[in-house]
Amino acid sequence: PTSPAPPPAMAVEVRRATAPRGGARPAEGRGARVQAGDALPLPIRHTNLIFSALFAASLAYLMRRWREKIRSSTPLHVVGLTEIFAICGLVASLIYLLSFFGIAFVQSVVSNSDDEDEDFLIASAQPQPKPAPAPAPAQCALLQSAGPAPEVMPEGDEEIVADVVAGKIPSYVLETRLGDCRRAAGIRRESLRRITGREINGLPLDGFDYASILGQCCEMPVGYVQLPVGVVGPLLLDGRRLYVPMATTEGCLVASTNRGCKAIAESGGASSVVFRDGMSRAPVARFPTARRAAELMRFLENPDNFDTLSVVFSRSTRFGRLQGVKCALAGRNLYMRFTCSTGDAMGMNMISKGVQHVLDYLEEDFPDMDVVSISGNFCSDKKSAAVNWIEGRGKSVVCEAIIREEVVEKVLKTNVQSLVELNVIKNLAGSAVAGALGGFNAHASNIVSAIFIATGQDPAQNVESSQCITMLEAVNGGRDLHISVTMPSIEVGTVGGGTQLASQSACLDLLGVKGANRESPGSNARLLATVVAGAVLAGELSLISAQAAGHLVQSHMKYNRSRKDMSNAAAC
Repeated sequence: PTSPAPPPAMAVEVRRATAPRGGARPAEGRGARVQAGDALPLPIRHTNLIFSALFAASLAYLMRRWREKIRSSTPLHVVGLTEIFAICGLVASLIYLLSFFGIAFVQSVVSNSDDEDEDFLIASAQPQPKPAPAPAPAQCALLQSAGPAPEVMPEGDEEIVADVVAGKIPSYVLETRLGDCRRAAGIRRESLRRITGREINGLPLDGFDYASILGQCCEMPVGYVQLPVGVVGPLLLDGRRLYVPMATTEGCLVASTNRGCKAIAESGGASSVVFRDGMSRAPVARFPTARRAAELMRFLENPDNFDTLSVVFSRSTRFGRLQGVKCALAGRNLYMRFTCSTGDAMGMNMISKGVQHVLDYLEEDFPDMDVVSISGNFCSDKKSAAVNWIEGRGKSVVCEAIIREEVVEKVLKTNVQSLVELNVIKNLAGSAVAGALGGFNAHASNIVSAIFIATGQDPAQNVESSQCITMLEAVNGGRDLHISVTMPSIEVGTVGGGTQLASQSACLDLLGVKGANRESPGSNARLLATVVAGAVLAGELSLISAQAAGHLVQSHMKYNRSRKDMSNAAAC
């Protein structure tokens, strides 16, 4: 049967793109203009090499001939056949080189001036031309939607699948050439089934907006993974009653964190403070000598040069503001750790663009600087590192609460002295014995990961975001419990990345931090960081209490194993 055509008017989200560098040719069949790089039916690098060589050879020959004419007093306008060919070659190659490199340079300058901070999406609501009816192709059962196919693609889904399996059509170009993200995912999935022989029936395909991830979240999709989302709360934090979404497949986690929220609420709530806010990026550059590298280090760390660096950094962003530069030397390699504020975005793209501007500026005074990488791991991103534990990265937060004695006994089923003693022996001494780096806690990573996935954060940044030290002590004459978590590198944002997906956006909206805060840029992201710390506080309180009371194994046997598993175990 013929699949239904898309509606004539459809809002398609596209990413703002700059002019392609290096003469990259646009996809065929999309009405693209012919570029200078299409002058010869060769790869673009070969075409550039031919015209460059022709320009150099023609210019050298003409200069040599004109020098001979001047020495022999021969009129310059008297030219032979070879000189005519050389002049034609010089003019042709000059036209090519100017049209290729010159226009591309001008386009890049114009497009760069229009860049936004985080490559925001723009909506295009132009009507889509309705395709003429075509013969019904033999489609597999997975492919239920269709769209207009460019002339360079086969008309039917079955033919496209066969070409993908045979390697004639790369899988990664399906969205671009078909113009239908759902159809592309279905074709890719069927191709994968034929190549591997695996059905992957349990992986859903329909019910997801694949256009929303195009070019920013995931490439070459074949479906999506379903994760249950639980809600804990109310978390009484800084006078707010918050309900925190957590996406997890671990039993007991949501129930345990919810118990911690109850204990905090019944004791009057928790309070938090963001004491540092700055994302970092650390490029590495190599110099001929260590002395030369030290000269740049002294220049970057000189307070007199900070204003100049800040102005250069801010050329690429409206919200990013340079806060400081900290350098480290390793031989003749210089690691430069730039830190900046990033508004409500997590900010990796923002700071990377700003740092690139600074590097381009520095190369004018340090032409012998060889930038090895925009990231030299001194940042340090998605790795457990002492620099993040000490200097902080993203949002540095402390969250604390005083839990009353009666609440400890009634809700947490233990006593203050047992909790304080267990925290010292387990979280402090035990982690020290293990040589932990920022791991002086019971299970902060559990809560951080669950909230990150639910709210569209980068799950890999759970590594440094989960660095936490949990402190417990008896107060008010030993009757009550003071608990705090200190988390120096929570990396979150409320715009960009996965935060714009429908499910994750809904979870952010539940917390009241969806999108950017126009009145106070950055406040939504800071609030989200405090929510993460507050939930970690609740999770730490509940788990340590369960271990102190000896209830951990019992609760996991109750919540972390289904009745089906238990019945199977009994049958065995």
